Amino acid sequence: MRRLRRHSVLRDLVRETELSAGHLIQPLFVVPGEGVREPVESMPDVERLSINELVAEATEVMAAGVGAVLLFGVPTEKDEMGSGAYDEEGIVQLALRALKEAHPELTVITDVPPI
Repeated sequence: MRRLRRHSVLRDLVRETELSAGHLIQPLFVVPGEGVREPVESMPDVERLSINELVAEATEVMAAGVGAVLLFGVPTEKDEMGSGAYDEEGIVQLALRALKEAHPELTVITDVPPI
């Protein structure tokens, strides 16, 4: 249980039961390109965003009091090995760097190895 108390953001997420914006995690979908905001047809009001739009969206998310995002990448190419997850210049890795540069206090959750 100590690992859940290491950082203030994690402590806030596992604290006593109460619901607030600080307990929420905003999913964000990132795609290659610039100035891209394309709707995800199966999910109303959800968009795939280019990195510059993703950073702007993260600014709004943080202003609403949400301190964590879950990042999903949509690579241009996929293979059986999932090599995009290990590519240092993959879409999730690039987006992660841009988010942390713009918002170092934002908690970013991904399904790729650490960079």
